Amino acid sequence: MTGTIDKRLAELGITLPAPSSPGGNYIPTVTAGDLVFVSGQLPRGQGKIEFVGKLGKELGVEEGQKAARLCALNILAQLQVACGGDLDRVVRCVRVTGYVNCTPEFAQQPLAINGASDLMVTVFGDNGRHARTAIGVNALPGGAAAEVEAIFQMR
Repeated sequence: MTGTIDKRLAELGITLPAPSSPGGNYIPTVTAGDLVFVSGQLPRGQGKIEFVGKLGKELGVEEGQKAARLCALNILAQLQVACGGDLDRVVRCVRVTGYVNCTPEFAQQPLAINGASDLMVTVFGDNGRHARTAIGVNALPGGAAAEVEAIFQMR
């Protein structure tokens, strides 16, 4: 049976990507009590990192938002596995942390990470509203423009 969140994703024309395998000695999610911690996800799609480069140099805020949104889609794919395939088990998105690969002068990290935050609210409604940190960094794996991690409460 298709759940409410699955229906919402379908209405939005969103198909979640296949969850990627870890690139190191860690696991994609950890469940502790009713919290699910999703490891940092890159803007990976179609088998590769789709947004490569630094914001403020090769990329602008709009590309940063698209990169963060794709990271969030990958987060949802990992979360779906952690929820046994049922995203209706998600009570709320608790926290999002976004890392933006950027030049030292770039100061619009929050605008870029809105790409991830906006998706959480679009998918989960008010339960998608979360605490957040947006951080500028000088490099990310594979030269990715963004990396996003999240914490969710689950029933």
